[in-house]
Amino acid sequence: MTSTAPALPRVGESLGRYTVERVEALPEMQGTLILLSHDLGTRHAHVIRDDDNSAFGVTFPTVPRDSTGVAHILEHIVLMGSQKYPVADPFFAMLPRSLNTFMNAMTSNDWTTYPFSTRNEQDFFNLLSVYLDATFFPLMRYESFRQDGHRFEFATPDDPKSDLKLQGVVYNEMKGAMAAPGAVMWRAFGKALYPDLTYANNSGGAPSDIPGLSYEQLRAFHAAHYHPSNAFFYTYGKLPLARILDEIEAHVMSRFSPQVLDVSIPDQPAFPEPRRETVTYPGSDTERGAQVSVAWKLGHTSNADAGLRWSVLSDVLLGNPAAPLTRPLIESGLGAGLADLSGYRDSFREGAFAAGLKGLPAGKADEVEAMVLETLRGIAEQGIDPELIQSSLHQFEIGQKEVSNSGYPYALQVMFRLLGPWLYGGDPLTGLRLDAELEKLRADLAAGPVFEPMIERELLANPHRVTLELAPDPGLAERAEADEQALVERLSADFTDDDRARIVAESLRLKELQGQESDPDVLPTLALSDVPPRVARVEYGTEHPGRATVARVPQPTGGLTYLDVQIRLPEVPADLLGTLPLYAFAVTRSGAAGLDYAALARRIEAVTGGISASVGVGTRPDDLAALRLSLTFSGKALARNAPALVEVLRSVIQTPEFTRDRLEQLLKQRLAGLKASVLQSGNAYAERLAAAQVSPAGLITEQFSGLSALAALREIVEGGGLDDLLARLERVRQLVLAGTPVLCLTATPDDLGLDLQPVTAAFQGDAPVGRPHPELAAKRPQARTTDSPVAYNAVAFRTVPYTHPDSPALLVLSRLLRSNYLLKEIREKGGAYGGGASFDTREGVFSMSSYRDPNVRRTFEVFRDARAFLDTDLGERELTEAILSSSKILDPLTSPDTAGRLRFFGDQAGYTPEVQEAYKARLLAVTLDDLRRVMDTWLSAGNAAYGLVAGQNPNDEVRDLGLEFDVQAI
Repeated sequence: MTSTAPALPRVGESLGRYTVERVEALPEMQGTLILLSHDLGTRHAHVIRDDDNSAFGVTFPTVPRDSTGVAHILEHIVLMGSQKYPVADPFFAMLPRSLNTFMNAMTSNDWTTYPFSTRNEQDFFNLLSVYLDATFFPLMRYESFRQDGHRFEFATPDDPKSDLKLQGVVYNEMKGAMAAPGAVMWRAFGKALYPDLTYANNSGGAPSDIPGLSYEQLRAFHAAHYHPSNAFFYTYGKLPLARILDEIEAHVMSRFSPQVLDVSIPDQPAFPEPRRETVTYPGSDTERGAQVSVAWKLGHTSNADAGLRWSVLSDVLLGNPAAPLTRPLIESGLGAGLADLSGYRDSFREGAFAAGLKGLPAGKADEVEAMVLETLRGIAEQGIDPELIQSSLHQFEIGQKEVSNSGYPYALQVMFRLLGPWLYGGDPLTGLRLDAELEKLRADLAAGPVFEPMIERELLANPHRVTLELAPDPGLAERAEADEQALVERLSADFTDDDRARIVAESLRLKELQGQESDPDVLPTLALSDVPPRVARVEYGTEHPGRATVARVPQPTGGLTYLDVQIRLPEVPADLLGTLPLYAFAVTRSGAAGLDYAALARRIEAVTGGISASVGVGTRPDDLAALRLSLTFSGKALARNAPALVEVLRSVIQTPEFTRDRLEQLLKQRLAGLKASVLQSGNAYAERLAAAQVSPAGLITEQFSGLSALAALREIVEGGGLDDLLARLERVRQLVLAGTPVLCLTATPDDLGLDLQPVTAAFQGDAPVGRPHPELAAKRPQARTTDSPVAYNAVAFRTVPYTHPDSPALLVLSRLLRSNYLLKEIREKGGAYGGGASFDTREGVFSMSSYRDPNVRRTFEVFRDARAFLDTDLGERELTEAILSSSKILDPLTSPDTAGRLRFFGDQAGYTPEVQEAYKARLLAVTLDDLRRVMDTWLSAGNAAYGLVAGQNPNDEVRDLGLEFDVQAI
């Protein structure tokens, strides 16, 4: 890697055909923003920062005029072969040939972006070449359009007398997506507020409209939109800017002429009076499945000053349980939680604000609308507590200072912050540096009310308002299926024998192409020598006050302090096991130490950047049965508030206070959230169903966060189990205080002396750490049915612990099957949105699964035939790629907030650098024979456990495969 930052260019300087327009310091992130323009009209933002993770993104404004999904389908097709890399799927082929820390592409309402990041310099330029060629010079084969877009296909592809059906990866993806209430709400939200603009269309594609997109229209959309004159480039890191620009110039810019494309989005004409809209989704929960949102159109999101004020006001009104709009809505008892999309939304050219409730019976729109308006009116008249405003500004201060790769590479967090104003004609700098806007806001706040007049003027007196109700319709799924059949019949009504013969021929041609092996050697790659053999040895010191173990980790955190308190629990009675995740969910959202939940929420917002609690199950590196349960409390704060963070965590750990009313609110919120997550994460739920049959850790995980947890929670909420739960929560509190605490403090060296005694002194028990031994039931395939037009299938196997010699081979096998077998069979041939394999190295569970899958039987056949695939013509290239892909899992992207905790807690659990490096050494030595051997040893049919989530009972379909599922409704 390049080790020093290059010299900064000057404003007005020419770098080839690029001109430097601005050079701006970014002191909060210790970086510099350089804005350039190209002769073709291309815009380029480059962030120089001393970070070993480099990033790239190219974004195109894409403004669809219908709901055929043209922008979304195009996003898929451009990644399926290009002029320089004419392989079937260079994007997926690069995943195992790269050490990337992120690779993806995504379609939003009015733009499409292609980002990646990596810590390896050669990898950066490899990926840059692939991404540039894919986006600007795709092959866009007709067969690719039919595979990932839409196509007619006979049930038996070579039999024109069999049933005709619609297929396609995006088509099936959107069938699954538009069955999810959150996705339906999002699409309805844009259409309701902006009915005359592109936002009224479904940019992902409405299943009923997707078949209306022609191949010619797709190609025309690419020619118009994917042009340098319509491109916004982004790069980040410390690689030389000149070299990056030269690569882009040589690969792309030199081959284009200027082009004018109008992708502007006008203002939505204002409504003369408020409107009411109702939409439905396929759901059977008519008692609690509806939601109502009251939404307003606001001003331009490119206005940084207004955007900041709305972001702050949104946080003040809705940002925590005690917020003045949140609390009355929740305490009304009308709904279970805030409606999806509540708050300020800047993902449209003109912003939006919304508030409402979900977890409602249908027909409550009038009540929710009246409650929202009445509450806002009261807030405007009575005024907002200045302390709430200061607390919100405090959160923005933390957000400006924090540099974290947790959850998403920071390099790409910066890109998305910058893109918001940039794409809509604003100043991209304001997405990264809000100093001037914050200073002006503070001055205006000192001079008089700011937010109350905003509520009056832009909400209460604004007629551009929509009350949007989303309601479940138990018959919609069946009607949608009938509508799809009617659509097929209508589109095929005039088919001749020649048309049917053409469909057969095209299907066979597609199948032939899918079966052909392209030459991936044209793609750039890395070698195993590029895999770093060592793992990070992060410096920390330890001490042992009382029963506690404390690590203090010096890191350049930018003035933030992070504290994690992991409590290793003593023996947990069986009847409390399922209570642990409910305790973790409720304990930071309830009261503590004499403060009710609202007062505690205000305190947390005022002095911390947030606290959380989570429950987990751990294994020893050498023994899958040696389990340990832990409850972890985490929080962060500015260094000046670190003592207050310690006190908040002490209060929540030692003296939490649960009340029946608040607990009922929280459980309803959690139940609504879990229900909504099933269709978004159905593959994960199916994998947990399968893993729970073969793994003790998997069984506990399923009880914590699987569908059995959802069923148990529903029983408590709907079956009157609150009083019993309150008693169990008190028993859990006592278990927690009898536990063994392990603390990790991460801060700058000057801030490491923080007094942690208030937390460590709370633990006075002497109970040993518990070792749970859950009993596995006899294996039986498990199926759960819900309102879904697609399936999520999984198979799982229990294998070996981390230090077993076969573990690295199993990890490599999972990556090989994912990239070389399951992707082709389940996604390309089967039409599912996703298919893959994974190996949990610590729980020892090997899984294969599919996502938004139109098939059940065929997919389980694919899982069954995985062993035969290993006897095909595999070579050193496939093996090397699988090892490269596996090595990324062993070397995750960290940042100052996470590096120390990962190292310290890993050491405490036995996953020391020496153990991890031994694993990596064995990984690099894995052979193809090892893969066949471990599959024969550990992944035999007799060891398999099955799970699925689908719309209907699968047994008639799979019985002749020897599978008989235990079917239960979700």
